Amino acid sequence: MNDFRPETRAVHLPQPTIEGSRPITVPIYQTSGFVFDDPAVMADAMGRSDGAFVYGRYTNPTVRSLELAVSGLEGGAAAIATGSGMGAINTVLLGLLKPGDHLIAQRSLYGGTAAMINELVGRFGITVTYVPEHDPAALADAVRPETRLVYLETISNPMTLVADLPGMCAAARELGILTVVDNTFATPMLCRPIEHGADIVLHSTTKYLSGHTDVVGGLAVFADAALHEKVWHFAIELGASADPFAAWLTLRGLQTLALRVERHCSNARLLATRLAEHPAVTAVHWPGLASHPSYALAGKLLPDFGGVFAFDLAGGRTAGERFMSSVRLALLAPSLGGVETLILHPATTSHRALSPEELRRSGIGEGTVRIAVGIEHPEDLWADVSQALA
Repeated sequence: MNDFRPETRAVHLPQPTIEGSRPITVPIYQTSGFVFDDPAVMADAMGRSDGAFVYGRYTNPTVRSLELAVSGLEGGAAAIATGSGMGAINTVLLGLLKPGDHLIAQRSLYGGTAAMINELVGRFGITVTYVPEHDPAALADAVRPETRLVYLETISNPMTLVADLPGMCAAARELGILTVVDNTFATPMLCRPIEHGADIVLHSTTKYLSGHTDVVGGLAVFADAALHEKVWHFAIELGASADPFAAWLTLRGLQTLALRVERHCSNARLLATRLAEHPAVTAVHWPGLASHPSYALAGKLLPDFGGVFAFDLAGGRTAGERFMSSVRLALLAPSLGGVETLILHPATTSHRALSPEELRRSGIGEGTVRIAVGIEHPEDLWADVSQALA
């Protein structure tokens, strides 16, 4: 490049070739595209998911590292990283459903997912049947000739109902229907749905996988490489691609996932147990409590019960607003899965798009508060919660 003028040399920067060593951590490949010497190699790269790196919307070395890492943790064949959790959900639903198809979904769903399903129904003529997450017989009864997908959540948001993954996935597979499972709340540390027969596993990497409240991202893991390839071709046209810097931050967080999940769960256990005995609380929705409808199933499926739960206050919405205005350590904020404890009011935030009937069907009341328990000292968290309740 020394033969060119400074203006040209400033554009075409030198790049070191690493020989004889490799970086300890995955580098950030902050580039929109890649240069080729052979036109045939470039053409091949644009036609398949496992080809040479060509363009950031297709994938990127940092993003590929994240896809390989989470796919490996989940026991999948391949993965697609996206720019958000909803990006992953929409990539799968829009990539596999067409007008006239039928979808079976569990009744208790994340509000964004429920809103997207309503959009599919209204905009594309897709029909949906809701069934209990623990009832394979109800799933089988709901199947039609045009049924294409079953949609489940390992641990539902926010009522923490646990899906009967072995039963539901087996029923769907016997009928030739794909099963999609959102595993965000459980993470691969508590559950790996592919081991129970799921075809696709979804994550909002914004949550536990990144774990530090500084990333927005999503990921879809596929048990079958051919299905991954089919959806990947749609994904690159949809354009919900992951950013390499967000992927790098998620990889950094992933390395401490097991340690964080263990602390989230133990802190949640202490808070849920004490809240269940508090006179201001009418119900606590955490599957580690014997009073929870998923308690027996959760004990068989999960080694621990997650760091998010909901509880109902006796005074309804007024009590909920007073509580959320009175906490000092917990933060009133959206999202979950970070190291800090966050609270919100599902009926007016995460599930605001649901109708009153849909909220009732999901078990969400006016006095329901969701708490995403962080990794702070548990007694400090309890002191904050108990003073707010008082």
